[in-house]
Amino acid sequence: MTAIILVPTVTQTTTPDCEPSQFILPNLINYCPYPLRQNRHCHTVARSSDQWLIDVTPQLAEPEIRGYEHTDMDTGTLAAVCYPDADEFHLRVCSDFLNWLFIVDDWMEYNVVDVRKTRESCISALRDPINFDAEQLGAKMCKSRFRETAGAGCIERFIHASELFFAAVAKQVDDRSKGEYLELISLTEVISHPVVVALQDATNDHMVWSNDIFSYNMEQSRGDVHWHNMVAVLMHERGLDLQGAIDYAGQMCQDAIQRFEYNRAMLPSWGAEVDRQVDIYVQGLQNIIVGPLHWQSKSARYFGKDGHAVKWDRVVKLLPKGPRRA
Repeated sequence: MTAIILVPTVTQTTTPDCEPSQFILPNLINYCPYPLRQNRHCHTVARSSDQWLIDVTPQLAEPEIRGYEHTDMDTGTLAAVCYPDADEFHLRVCSDFLNWLFIVDDWMEYNVVDVRKTRESCISALRDPINFDAEQLGAKMCKSRFRETAGAGCIERFIHASELFFAAVAKQVDDRSKGEYLELISLTEVISHPVVVALQDATNDHMVWSNDIFSYNMEQSRGDVHWHNMVAVLMHERGLDLQGAIDYAGQMCQDAIQRFEYNRAMLPSWGAEVDRQVDIYVQGLQNIIVGPLHWQSKSARYFGKDGHAVKWDRVVKLLPKGPRRA
């Protein structure tokens, strides 16, 4: 395990006496050098995936089951910009998975479902989607086609990653109940070539930190921003005001792209065929960096009807702050 201390170079400011009414997003799209590409099957897959969601979990029409008010998350578009080269079938799998991921994550974070029971049901459904009799809604969604596009090794890695996801959410729920904040330390388990791992880490860091910037307003309005959002962590640990923390997190995202490019240049050669496959994988990581930036900046999930305006002027007006959740 290797500990990486994150120390971006951003000027520190102090928290003001009065609460801000808005903040300005960093220009993450302009700082990202990668072209945006969208899968040609986007609209067809988005419609079919949304219909699947309604068919498999009709209870989502009920707010007390859903756990949040309806917003047009447009996960089909998110899948299309993250996987621009996938065929229609594989893109549908990705879109279904993202629909599942957003909904189950919200359910667990907002105590709509029990984290432990949800984990057990979902993992069982992933392991045996044919014979496992799933009653829990998230597990019913897992009986989709998530396993149909991969071999045995890939399936095991997917299930292992899903278990880590559930463990992370359980930790987040526990931290929130104790009033604990994250620390600015990232632990990395080296499971393959260190340069490839560094590329993966830079991609994940950029994706998570940019999402924290875009989701801050929504989360603070729900009273949940104090726990696992990087902007709130920076305000708490660095004594920054809101705009200072937003800018700091934006610099962290830029630094992640610089790390990505540095390690891309450091990739060794494993022979022509392996190098070709590595190039495809790295291109995929690049798509996962740039695609969500464009989706998040105009997503109704984070900005409601103001998404397109926010994308252009980057001004986010703070929503009324909800009570801090226990």
